[in-house]
Amino acid sequence: MLKQSLSQKLLQKLSPQQIQFIKLLELNTLNFEQKVEEELIENPALENGKDEVTSDSNEEHDYDEDFGDVENYESSKEESIDISDYLNDDDGGIRLNDQYSGDDEEKEFIPINAAISFRDRLLEGVKQNLQTDHEYILADQIIGTIEDDGYLRRPLRSIVNDLLFSANIRTSEEELEKVLVKIQDLEPPGIGARSLQECLLLQIRNKAKHKNTAITKLSESIIEHHMEDFSKKHYARLMKKLDVTEDFLKEAITFISKLNPKPAGGAAGGRQTDYIIPDFIVKESYGELEVELNNRNTPVLKVSADYMETLKGYEKSKKPDKSTKDAVQFIKQKLDSAKWFVDSVKQRQNTLLVTMRCIVEIQKDYFMSGDETQLRPMILKDIAEKVHLDVSTISRVASSKYVETDFGIFLLKHFFSEGIVTSSGAEVSNKEVKKILNDAIDSENKQKPLTDGRLQELLKVKGYAIARRTVAKYREQLNIPVARLRKELK
Repeated sequence: MLKQSLSQKLLQKLSPQQIQFIKLLELNTLNFEQKVEEELIENPALENGKDEVTSDSNEEHDYDEDFGDVENYESSKEESIDISDYLNDDDGGIRLNDQYSGDDEEKEFIPINAAISFRDRLLEGVKQNLQTDHEYILADQIIGTIEDDGYLRRPLRSIVNDLLFSANIRTSEEELEKVLVKIQDLEPPGIGARSLQECLLLQIRNKAKHKNTAITKLSESIIEHHMEDFSKKHYARLMKKLDVTEDFLKEAITFISKLNPKPAGGAAGGRQTDYIIPDFIVKESYGELEVELNNRNTPVLKVSADYMETLKGYEKSKKPDKSTKDAVQFIKQKLDSAKWFVDSVKQRQNTLLVTMRCIVEIQKDYFMSGDETQLRPMILKDIAEKVHLDVSTISRVASSKYVETDFGIFLLKHFFSEGIVTSSGAEVSNKEVKKILNDAIDSENKQKPLTDGRLQELLKVKGYAIARRTVAKYREQLNIPVARLRKELK
């Protein structure tokens, strides 16, 4: 039996400009600057109009404006070209950096680290201890496999296979081990370690070469033979196994705690240092808060005047041939793209500013004082309702963007938090609770650290009635271990 049914679907279709705006909104300042530069290169109808008179970048924008759709654009190709819209549109462009005083010629650039890479220094350092070209090739392979923190996590067996398949070089794990020992003898101590245990042992033995004391011997014994008890802070068990006093054990633990668990410190990648570039700047001035966009490195955008002149020439032509029409059609497309991009940039600017000003308004007490306890509960929906935008739009604004304040640079997400109702009925941010937890743990007796249950009782006394599992969740978010792992000797 044949069954028939009807169904309705509600579909939302975005125009090319709306899609472009969404993509631009997600970008942080650095990526946005790169996108603008790419667009300037790809579209000759878009120009850097630095010295031109430009429109006000803070101009109000209608977010519900219809930017057109693909169907209308495609169909327009078949119609006669009306260039009056292009000739009469006096759009001078958009200045992205007009919020700042000073010389416009001055730009900020990220410094580039041109020094020799960390891996090259290692290879140069081990070269003098190698006897053959074959050993040099093995050292090069091992050093190239060392990760950014200084560890060699790839098994030697796998490196043997890598050399055989990629370079047709035959070797053995024993050969690689001999070369690795020479690499591990280099600075910084611990480089090329295959585990935390080996990393600490290498550093202890390096120090023992210069000054071999009872403390270094005890520390080496702890790490080599009692690593598990040490990591779990079973101090009573260690004192019994090693037959040492509490004071002697404490000295060894202090010695070990000063060792570096990441010998390379991220330098092994030879990467350029990552710099945080704030997307917003919030400053206090005479009791008022000022909000600015960081667009100092972004050029001025305007539609090409040369392309406009080309269209004027077409207007004067009485009988244009096919090649002329094709050329004008190409110019029209590039002009459309340029205008869309400028409009999308304007909309991005206004959306960012409107959103950030709303956040500053809600969190004014914090931006004036820098006290995290002054942060109010705030979620994406709160901002969306105030600025009359979709929650997804606010989410894109908050994603991967930084704010420079008088008290430091923070992720925009830092100012969003859930609310907790106190015993008095007031709603406070969970960041306030986290700060109290952090302060309580900082001031606790390290010989008898506070358990999650005791922390829960402490918060209850202060008026915060939250569950023990919530306390544990907040503690983990603060990267604080459980009480047993915070315990210290007297």
